[in-house]
Amino acid sequence: MKHLVLGSSGQIGAHLVKYLVDQKQQVFEWDILNKSFQDLRQAHSPILDSYIEDCDIVHFLAFDVGGAKYLEKYQDSYDFIYNNMAIMTNTFDALRQNKKPFIFASSQMAEMNHSSYGILKLLGEKMTHELGGIVARFWNVYGYEEDEEKSHVITDFIKMAKEEGVIKMRTDGTESRQFLYADDASEALLTLAKNYDKIDKDKNYSITSFKWTKIYEIANILDVLSSCKIFPGDKKDQTQLNAMNEPNDNIKKYWQPKISLEEGIMKLYNLYD
Repeated sequence: MKHLVLGSSGQIGAHLVKYLVDQKQQVFEWDILNKSFQDLRQAHSPILDSYIEDCDIVHFLAFDVGGAKYLEKYQDSYDFIYNNMAIMTNTFDALRQNKKPFIFASSQMAEMNHSSYGILKLLGEKMTHELGGIVARFWNVYGYEEDEEKSHVITDFIKMAKEEGVIKMRTDGTESRQFLYADDASEALLTLAKNYDKIDKDKNYSITSFKWTKIYEIANILDVLSSCKIFPGDKKDQTQLNAMNEPNDNIKKYWQPKISLEEGIMKLYNLYD
């Protein structure tokens, strides 16, 4: 298959590109970090049309997003909302015109109406259903990251443990999340692509580990690996307000996660060597 990955240098996109290449798939990349003309905030692009026309399926992963600290700082800002509205408007319009199969990467935060990010993802889901694409709703994907401003909690903890020997938590760590290693997330996307014609497009597909883990448990796993010191914060979760949306199991007919949290953290810990 020929895959076009929009957001190919992002948190999920970079891992997906590598995974698809390893699986002998043909991949076209599109990301503002690669070329300035690949800025999806800009109006209709004939070059994007040609990329879409030449592929079999589009993975719509592009979004202005980061981990909890990034969302807390930016998600209610004008620029954050405008950028993501522009990305969705231009991309969905191109997909509508080209009538190409696509997968939209949403988030479990789409059910959290206190979050600007969640509301934007919910709008994206509605547009995806209207256009007949697949909604892949992700739960806290983790993997190698270079952008420290946008990095997520597991990456942050690993870097602190390695560089400082101390994990300073932003919260008290009692909030729970479901974490999924990036290779599992990539496999799920390829599985959805291969089964595109069989997939019920009216449903959402939760891409997750289906296991809840408290943030302080992540720190404890790293303590075993590195004998680091752990200092919990004194505030509660401000990003998701400790909401725990339960994933659906629609994806399990086609895919299930393989990599445990402990194994994934170990892999990532070694990558940062």
